[in-house]
Amino acid sequence: MSTSSKGEKDVNPLPSISVAKFGGTSVGTLEAMQQSAAVIEQNPQTRLIVISACAGVTNHLVALAKGINDPDVRQAKLDAINAIHQAILQQLPDCQNTQAAVEHWHLAIAEYAEKAAIIPDTALTDALVACGELISTHIFTHLLNSRGITALRVDARELLRTDSQFGCAQPDPQQTRTQCHDQLLPHLATHRVVTQGFIGADAHGQTTTLGRGGSDYSAALFAEAVDAESLAIWTDVPGIYTTDPRIAEQARPISEISFSEASEMATFGAKILHPSTLLPAVRQHIPVFVGAARAPEQGGTWIREQAHSAPLFRAVALRRNQTMVTLTSLNMFHAYGFLAKVFEVLARFEISVDLITTSEVSVALTLDQTNTQGDAPQLPQAAIAELTQLCHVEICENLAVVALIGNDMNHTAGATAPVFSALAQHKLRMICYGASNHNVCVVVEDDDATQVVQRLHADLFE
Repeated sequence: MSTSSKGEKDVNPLPSISVAKFGGTSVGTLEAMQQSAAVIEQNPQTRLIVISACAGVTNHLVALAKGINDPDVRQAKLDAINAIHQAILQQLPDCQNTQAAVEHWHLAIAEYAEKAAIIPDTALTDALVACGELISTHIFTHLLNSRGITALRVDARELLRTDSQFGCAQPDPQQTRTQCHDQLLPHLATHRVVTQGFIGADAHGQTTTLGRGGSDYSAALFAEAVDAESLAIWTDVPGIYTTDPRIAEQARPISEISFSEASEMATFGAKILHPSTLLPAVRQHIPVFVGAARAPEQGGTWIREQAHSAPLFRAVALRRNQTMVTLTSLNMFHAYGFLAKVFEVLARFEISVDLITTSEVSVALTLDQTNTQGDAPQLPQAAIAELTQLCHVEICENLAVVALIGNDMNHTAGATAPVFSALAQHKLRMICYGASNHNVCVVVEDDDATQVVQRLHADLFE
């Protein structure tokens, strides 16, 4: 991987820093960790390394956080987590400090899991699921040092400041910058620094998480905080594809894409990036590289402010597990203020709206959610009760959003003709088009979503 220079920055004591993030599959086994370490060795500018939990660990932790009453089932989860970590440690040179740290966090997991079995709690969930990253960074730092790479582990909770919205905490970029300059920059000249993705701490020192998949977001926030020259997201696929290759076999890699296109893809479900990842990169004009740690020679995708090409159709994204709410009231007809009342209720309950369409007497909207547990978004019963005072409320689950991503789509005559021709045989629950230059979105039954993506990709990209 090569980086593109943006010039020296007076606030940065180092001539050039690149931040690298490695996902769970890139640190899930000893072999995967060795491959990731080799990528770091080949890129001297990579000074800050952001690590996810080992593959499979977070799923076990989330299950424990939901509360498992059966002690045998709970112990089986704990044993599975321990087995993943010990399988790696047993193949590394002995290190009493690392082994002691791992055992400490395994005991903490067991304690948290027992509490969650009694009364599940959002703050407890964050403390529990954060343990995956807290352990993996101990192991990976030990591995780097065993390879002769001078590495230091720093706790992300000392760096990344957030609010107290457990499960989907909002970061404070300015406080994070201050913490990174005080706690991180002094080490980067002499060490590769390893820290955790996904987790931070609020003003009271309580552990928080940024939502499922938030390690990418953490890496981007750190890159912004240290004025990095580039950010590399190392995952299990060599870059961003025209759609998920597991859905459409003919999906092809994209060598370069714009921030706008990539943001749309992440927002609408492309699993390669967390929806918020690009915001800090855009703010600081930091190019982002996406590649496969197991095969860096295959190249990857560069995400830049402007790509060299801007095709009408760039990719198809899919986001499952969606909830649509339809609000109907005859009082909407030729009236004003109805939507204001609806959104006042939603705002009070901190409900984020994603897609929305309106007619004379109804409004349909989908709910946005990226919390740690990954559950389908829900309207709280209290919110439903208040909305029912205004209108009839209908809630439909088991839906999916399919988004066609591209450029100048609402300024190009006939752009939607091949799209709706491809979708002619499918039932569309909602269509959103025109608000963005970069997408056409449809809501479909979840059971139809795979076929919809395959048909769009076949007709528009193959």
